[in-house]
Amino acid sequence: MVPAPLAGRAVLVTGASSGIGQAIALAAARAGADVAVTYRVNAAGALDVQREIRAIGRQAAAIHLDLADKASLGAVGSTARGSLGRLDVWINNAGADILTGPGAALSPIEKLDLLLAVDLRGTMLASWQAADMFAGQEEGGVIINMSWDHVLTGMAGPNPQLYSAVKGGVLAFSKSLARSVAPRVRVNVIAPGFIETTFGARAGEGWRRSVVESTPLKRWGIPEDVAGAAVFLASPAATFLTGQMIMVGGGVVM
Repeated sequence: MVPAPLAGRAVLVTGASSGIGQAIALAAARAGADVAVTYRVNAAGALDVQREIRAIGRQAAAIHLDLADKASLGAVGSTARGSLGRLDVWINNAGADILTGPGAALSPIEKLDLLLAVDLRGTMLASWQAADMFAGQEEGGVIINMSWDHVLTGMAGPNPQLYSAVKGGVLAFSKSLARSVAPRVRVNVIAPGFIETTFGARAGEGWRRSVVESTPLKRWGIPEDVAGAAVFLASPAATFLTGQMIMVGGGVVM
């Protein structure tokens, strides 16, 4: 029997109460890992994910986390490791939503401040915490951060400008971190493209069709597409990869 790729490992996935984070958490559990998931407001969703992971036969924990709150962030690593008994992989998936819900009504400056606080500063602080933790472990560890495929080409519009600046910062930071913490800790980046999340589901039909037409693989991505890349980067199959970005966007950006 082929061993599960993440057997014996413990994984933390931030922002895993729904969407891409939920898909990553469940895929990691199916790959043999124990999984801690974090949430900010959607406690019910996080508890549902926790129950699903336990139903798979893996240990699970649901942890409240506000990435903009330094105290909340400072405790998440030790809480996750205490709940699972160890921690080997830290996936910084959580991010601010400026496209749907209350975030969509913010001014451009408010959106920028939120993205800087959560997506960039939060990812940096979490990555430093993970790197410090993994540096003290004999087996090291893996950090996976989330960027955006269009940081390489740009996209017109006020919101894409904000995302390009912040998610481009995540990519640049991750490459420098990868050099800083090697060889004990590997740091890689996933850059999703057009993925069927809440924003995609609410988009107009004409724009949804235009996305499909501009995508070489002729469909929107789904959260499980991103999850597959995350499991690979977290697994022993990727032990010679660090400082790299995998774009999960159907070929829109190459």
